[in-house]
Amino acid sequence: MTPVAFTLWSFGASIVAGVVGSLLGLGGGIIVIPVLTLLLGVPIHYAIGASIVCIIATSSGAAAGYVRERMTNLRVAMLLEIGTTSGAISGAVIAGVISPRWLFIIFGLVLGYSALAMFRKRHEITAEVVPPDRMSDRFKLHGSYYDEAIGREISYRVTRAPLGLVLMYIAGVVSGLLGIGSGSLKVPAMDLGMRLPIKVSTATSNFMIGVTGAASAGVYFSRGEINPFIAAPVAAGVLLGAWAGSHLLGRLQGKWIRLLFVVVLLWVSAQMLWKGTFWR
Repeated sequence: MTPVAFTLWSFGASIVAGVVGSLLGLGGGIIVIPVLTLLLGVPIHYAIGASIVCIIATSSGAAAGYVRERMTNLRVAMLLEIGTTSGAISGAVIAGVISPRWLFIIFGLVLGYSALAMFRKRHEITAEVVPPDRMSDRFKLHGSYYDEAIGREISYRVTRAPLGLVLMYIAGVVSGLLGIGSGSLKVPAMDLGMRLPIKVSTATSNFMIGVTGAASAGVYFSRGEINPFIAAPVAAGVLLGAWAGSHLLGRLQGKWIRLLFVVVLLWVSAQMLWKGTFWR
């Protein structure tokens, strides 16, 4: 493949990754890594390095709009970044000693989990009563936002903040290990574990994945695994897609996007598991 063709393919795929990543709070790595490795033949470590840059671009393109619309819970994000940043550094260090076979297998399993989590959340359900939580009350993590789809202000309470910190450390390890935003773990953790509304979980995840990616980017850069020729078109495409996706969230029905993406995730998961199983 010529350099021009490679740049165009990676740029186009990254635009799609940016849109999907910003809409679902998953980060663009779930699309960028399979495209780079399976279609464009990029080694998995270089694909993960480019994806780290992609994650930062996704967060930069979408987070500003979500913060402006008050959908991002900044207090929750700052608290949970303690766990996810520590985990990201741990995961990036571990990735340097794991063979590509296991990276493919782990990535395939994470994608399979993401598909199941997204399928379970195809119908948005907001809990009316949540268990009291001392940490959430002390740090004033509760909040509200205006839901454009239903045309009214939504107030919510946060619970089980200590559990959220533990889950965010695990999500950070996955992010640093696989080069993904780990929103597939962060969004369910906030939505199901801490009882944040799904839109708040998505917006807050978009804000957090950039910090998580930046925490592990230095490790990949020091190992020479961030190639500018690969990362530049990926970052540009994802930034453009994330900006577009942030303007679509309030207008689209999330359940149809999730159902379609479940099919894509399952297909890519199967491909990555196949490649990891028969790696030579």
